[in-house]
Amino acid sequence: MLERNTNPTPKQFTLQPKIIIIILVAIVVVILGLSSFFVVDQTEKSVVLRFGQFNRIVGAGLQWKLPFGIERNYNVPTEVVQTMNFGFRTEQSGINTVYAKNDFPEESIMLTGDLNIIDIEWTIQYRINDPYAWLFNVQDRLKTIRDISQSVINQSVGDLAILAVMGPERTNIEVEAQQRMQEVYDHYGLGIRVVTIKLKNIIPPVGDVQDAFEDVNKSVQDMNRLINEGKQAYNKEIPKAQGEALQLIQIAEGYSAERINEAIGDVARFNAMREAYKVDPDVTTTRLYIETMEDILSSSSAGDVTIIDKNLENFLPIKSIGTQGVQVTTGGGTN
Repeated sequence: MLERNTNPTPKQFTLQPKIIIIILVAIVVVILGLSSFFVVDQTEKSVVLRFGQFNRIVGAGLQWKLPFGIERNYNVPTEVVQTMNFGFRTEQSGINTVYAKNDFPEESIMLTGDLNIIDIEWTIQYRINDPYAWLFNVQDRLKTIRDISQSVINQSVGDLAILAVMGPERTNIEVEAQQRMQEVYDHYGLGIRVVTIKLKNIIPPVGDVQDAFEDVNKSVQDMNRLINEGKQAYNKEIPKAQGEALQLIQIAEGYSAERINEAIGDVARFNAMREAYKVDPDVTTTRLYIETMEDILSSSSAGDVTIIDKNLENFLPIKSIGTQGVQVTTGGGTN
């Protein structure tokens, strides 16, 4: 009796040439697609080289190039403001930027025009405005930027005294250094535009020199405080004195107007009397005499009134009112 084979022979899988061709075509298409398209960010521009030579510059978006390495692209961040620090470094801690301690004295220590040593930390900010020049004109771009910046700042500080650097010339140094740096960068064809230069800490070296300058700064602060206090006292007293002076002037002007008006009235009254005298001299003389006597007698509020007349021979007795009395003196004596 024949035994039945229970283990069938497995079928062998063979690739057909057609399948192989399809797979190869698919791979070529994928490679072609991956090597033919590239993405440029909104903050970038891309320099495209064909066989290693410059061909064109393209902007943001999905861009096309010749595949298989015929054309290569290099994206450059042209819209990003980049920062370079001198004399210090910053560290990124999460979302915050932390200031690092000054560990780069070879960058920050320099000599001033009056042969004093000073420690200056500064920052430059720049933006790439020519991506082709940035990629191909200078080999070590960052070191070139750092060397030129140090040279320009040293030159600017070396032309000034230490007190000028620490005080009134700080802004001028920033402006002039930015102009000089830009001229040198343009000369070397770096393809960048300096946005700003900011001097950070400007201090003398640690030690006796720094202590002396701190004493000077305290003295300057005390001087400014005393000046401000003096200005405050001045602003308080001067308006008060000006107000009092104005008040006295107004009083004097009022008194002057009063006296002028009285004088004008006296002149008018005198002129009226003179006209009346011309009309009737005797009557006017008698009236003036009587009025004068009335003024004399009525103006005496205390004591006795003495009437002296050398030509008087007789007189009527004048009654004394209260304690007041009237003495009439003739030419021969007092009665």
